[in-house]
Amino acid sequence: MRKILVSVLAVLFLGILLNCTSVTKENTEVSSANYHIQREWMLVSFGHFTKADLVSYRAKIDLTGKLEKGRIPTTAFMGCNNMSFSSEFKNNGNVNIKGLLSTMKACQNMELESEFQKKIETMTKYKVEGHFLTLSDGKGNKMKFVAADWD
Repeated sequence: MRKILVSVLAVLFLGILLNCTSVTKENTEVSSANYHIQREWMLVSFGHFTKADLVSYRAKIDLTGKLEKGRIPTTAFMGCNNMSFSSEFKNNGNVNIKGLLSTMKACQNMELESEFQKKIETMTKYKVEGHFLTLSDGKGNKMKFVAADWD
């Protein structure tokens, strides 16, 4: 009876140890990829829009959502409608953005919002340099953000 109990406990302990190790590795990869990304970012450079335009629209993305299966629920605002989508930032500098949804208010100037909606899901690369986040599509199109909490 004692041998059976020791064997069962050994198997359970080994199973728990292996399970925790794989979960920890997975979570470490995800959190290390997103550590400096999960914050609010103010759009400062995009297309032909001036920085003053972007500031006046309060253009931003919010990546502070709870990480779920490697994806960050993301919200955006470009001066009129609230938008949401899912973002996945990989350690290799790739980003996957999909599932764009938006409220449907009609506003006086929708050009920034319309351009942002067309381009955001085409962004495939990201780079964090200091307090700046740059998204790009590999075709020369870029969106540059500054961390909102940066002084």
